[in-house]
Amino acid sequence: MMTPFALFFLSITIIESMAGILGTGIILAASPWSCIRGKTWSPYDMVMISICSSRITLQCWIILDLFINIWHEQYYSEESRGVVFSALYVFLNYCSLWFGAWLSVFYCIKVATFTQSFFIWLKQRIARLVPWMLLTSWLCSFTAAIPFIWDDYSVHRNFTAPQLMTNSSAMRITWRDSLGLVIIICNASTAFILSVVSSVLLIRSLWIHRRRMQNNASGFRDPSSEAHISAIKSICSFLIIYIIYFICLLLLLCIDFLPFSDEEFICAAVLAACPTGHTLVLIWSNPKFREQPARIWHHIICHGRTASA
Repeated sequence: MMTPFALFFLSITIIESMAGILGTGIILAASPWSCIRGKTWSPYDMVMISICSSRITLQCWIILDLFINIWHEQYYSEESRGVVFSALYVFLNYCSLWFGAWLSVFYCIKVATFTQSFFIWLKQRIARLVPWMLLTSWLCSFTAAIPFIWDDYSVHRNFTAPQLMTNSSAMRITWRDSLGLVIIICNASTAFILSVVSSVLLIRSLWIHRRRMQNNASGFRDPSSEAHISAIKSICSFLIIYIIYFICLLLLLCIDFLPFSDEEFICAAVLAACPTGHTLVLIWSNPKFREQPARIWHHIICHGRTASA
């Protein structure tokens, strides 16, 4: 039975997911229809649309999952339902994680100004590499869901939204349990390392470039320098979000929380907040995305006036 504290954090998680859906919709609305419906996309558009599609699906799935937990707690007592919900949740969550990691890598390759031959090689071939990067994300996400597909209950007991485990096999420990944990943790760790390394390299490149610009400046306020500071703040925000996400992921995987415990609900709420936070930072850091809510509101007002006239 859920405590009022746990129910409160479930409600927070639902609100976070709804905010994430709204933010993702803003990003999609800012994407030109020629890009969405066209046969050829730029590498940046491919990454952004992949992130948006995975996150909006993930957050809708989280809301559905949580409502089922609130109103139909016995729904997961049937093993097949728990396995399906767990596997799909993990697959969507890892898709979002990997796409976000590749976005950090893409920013680093396109914006950073390193002169190493390997980095120049990546910069010249990034357009051809992006589809393979996204395909790798799908494969890695499917790999992370494999332990849940083979009914590895000790792995998915804590990772998804709290579920009722009535089968006695939930408590067994086998070689599959350890292997499943290794697959999931190594998968997430790889995406996390990619995000951290690319973010740190990009911050370093932007900081060095800003210092050079300051040394050559004439003392007036430099808009380019302010843009670099804004970019560094955004990247630091991405980095903090990824660190928080990875810590919560490890806690849910490595600590055997009691079903419906307050600690489990807190971690689930923080885990759901990270994709939403990443989306909001994307909106805040991109002027095109920031202007989109005002455009949508203006369009609604104009349409309403036209309809009333």
